[in-house]
Amino acid sequence: MPSGRSQSLRTWVRTRFWLTPWYKLWALAGEQLWRQFCWAGVLFLVLTVVRLRQWLVDAVPAALRYSFAVGIGLFLTFIGLNQTGVVLLGNAGAPLRAGHLTATPVLVAIFGFLLMAVLMIRRFPAAILIGILATAFLAYLTGVAAPPKTWVSLPPSISPILFSVDFRGALSWGFFPIVLTIFIMAFVDTMGTLIGVSARAGFLDENGNLPQIERPMIADALSMIFAALVGTSTSGAFIESATGVEAGGRTGLTAVVTAICFLGTLFFSPFISAIPPQAYGPVLIVVGLLMLSPITRIRFDDFTELIPSFAVVALISFTYNVGIGITAGFVLYPFCKLVSGRVREIKPGLWVLAGLSLLFFVFYPYP
Repeated sequence: MPSGRSQSLRTWVRTRFWLTPWYKLWALAGEQLWRQFCWAGVLFLVLTVVRLRQWLVDAVPAALRYSFAVGIGLFLTFIGLNQTGVVLLGNAGAPLRAGHLTATPVLVAIFGFLLMAVLMIRRFPAAILIGILATAFLAYLTGVAAPPKTWVSLPPSISPILFSVDFRGALSWGFFPIVLTIFIMAFVDTMGTLIGVSARAGFLDENGNLPQIERPMIADALSMIFAALVGTSTSGAFIESATGVEAGGRTGLTAVVTAICFLGTLFFSPFISAIPPQAYGPVLIVVGLLMLSPITRIRFDDFTELIPSFAVVALISFTYNVGIGITAGFVLYPFCKLVSGRVREIKPGLWVLAGLSLLFFVFYPYP
């Protein structure tokens, strides 16, 4: 399914972003609820066609756009550090702690990071892919991970969940808080990814806008509808698209290759699933490092720009939630401009985003 979505995004949109299911949202709402969120995709499609979605995106100030990229970069870095065992979860007094840095799994991950760093410094083609494969085989040789027992298998049947969509149930009032939360989270996650990755890749124009952004947004909405129909979680452009950008991807061909690779994983899943986090974790760390550069475009001498941008970066990184950080920025930016007497700098669309963000915080399913 990611194969078809990435292909659709490339064929019409001609961009380098990838579409795939958001399994973090699956964990948030539960498997049964996802069969009822076809309406969210329909709503996204309507908002995009009437250009309301683009109107909202255009209202996002440049400082927040660049903070999306930095926050997502640190978010990826933390995921990589945690999955490789360099950083572990701690306790109430110290939420994080260092892993066993001399343990074999961590040393393998450090080797992978250093190998990728050397290849990138030497401008070696396919540095990230070579680093993943070399680190994976080292993990097999050292016993850190078990090699795959088989290489090829048939994909499982999706008939039990195919077209299991409850349209009437999704329209009931009881699902309104859930649908609203998912709608806002999906909206800000996609927008943050498109703008954040584009900021790092240099695709934004002189005003900080992504040209023809409505095209990837329509592809995103269609993929969300398709995801609900086939029984998987909400899908959209995902932040790991940054790895393709850092590997040199600049055209829609990047998404085509990604789609082909995803299609191949349906049959080579035993091998793909055997690749340990010590092999792919360092990639996230490297990409996070490379996504820090847009921070230089944020005005550090203007607290009305710096405070909301800092909130975005900090909350994306420390709450492990892209949506929380972005919506916090939408609330703080107009607040800072309002108290400074510079309310005219706020576009009308940003007030709408601030209102939606407040609703997001009200209805968010806190643990």
